[in-house]
Amino acid sequence: MRAETNKIRVLVVDDSAVMRKLISNLLARDDEIEVIATAIDGDFALGKIAQVKPDVVTLDLEMPRMDGLTTLEHIVNEHHLPVVMLSSFTERGAAATMQALEKGAVDFVCKPKVASQITGLADELISKVKGAARSEVMALNRSFAHADSKQAKRSSAIVSPGHTHLVAIGASSGGPHALRYLLPRLPADFAAPILIVQHLPEAFTAMLARWLDEMCAIEVKEAEAGELALPGRAYLAPARAHMKVKKVTNGAEIQLQPGAPVNGHMPSVDVLFNSVAESFGAAATAVILTGMGSDGATGLGEIRHAGGYTIAQDEASCAVYGMPRVAVQRGGVKQVMALADIAPHLISRIGRSSSVERRHV
Repeated sequence: MRAETNKIRVLVVDDSAVMRKLISNLLARDDEIEVIATAIDGDFALGKIAQVKPDVVTLDLEMPRMDGLTTLEHIVNEHHLPVVMLSSFTERGAAATMQALEKGAVDFVCKPKVASQITGLADELISKVKGAARSEVMALNRSFAHADSKQAKRSSAIVSPGHTHLVAIGASSGGPHALRYLLPRLPADFAAPILIVQHLPEAFTAMLARWLDEMCAIEVKEAEAGELALPGRAYLAPARAHMKVKKVTNGAEIQLQPGAPVNGHMPSVDVLFNSVAESFGAAATAVILTGMGSDGATGLGEIRHAGGYTIAQDEASCAVYGMPRVAVQRGGVKQVMALADIAPHLISRIGRSSSVERRHV
């Protein structure tokens, strides 16, 4: 375990000399981080790890000789080190990133197409490297066996609309892993629909939805404009629009609205939470998970003010204790709890639906 008084020692792995230099310079801006070595590919990286013993590795996905995914497997299985992947914005990059998360990567950062634009990612990169260095995060990630909930999966449920409760979740940095832990622990007959805003590049949201859907008993999908949100299903906001919800006669209607970013994000957690407060009020439960920044803190407060129940992930289980911290500071949080406790609490609070008929396939 890294001593708290020491700097976080980072190994930067990228086949581009320009990118290695840029990433190293960005990380060097933070006094708590030290880049101790760089490597041009996976083979060199594994040798460097044995020599310099880093605390965290940043790893490019696309490299010659030994690619990023193969290198990742060696690092996680043989050296048990936290890894932050650097991915492209492409659909191919998104698919490879989901595989990397499945293989044990702690988080990822998307590299811009033009290397000179990477300076805009400094805060995100630094934040995620610091999150990766947390021993609590590593312990949590190792516990991510696919929960029991994959069990009878695709109980292609027949669901009656007209439910009275709704769950809204907001997440950013570290969110994919947090969702990977939380959602598989909900049963297929969970008695409320779940609306999720996760800050991601556009190519990644559909891929994340498919990745989560494969391991969950509930159905997980990318949200579509105008569809009715049903119990036992989770709807992930696409990156191209803000997601809102409107209470209608037979349930909750999802609305997607393109527009300007809010709090620097589209979709924005605040936009979803504000609509939930307005339409569902006391019939809403909102959860704010790991992430940098403050998106969602204002909307969470609106939900609590409207009588809804609000939860924030605790600092110990967060990859980045940013969004939950701001929400707590602003008084919008009813209860703070560890990630491991959130699913059982939701099940106890909201229950299972008699309107969900299981049909095994």
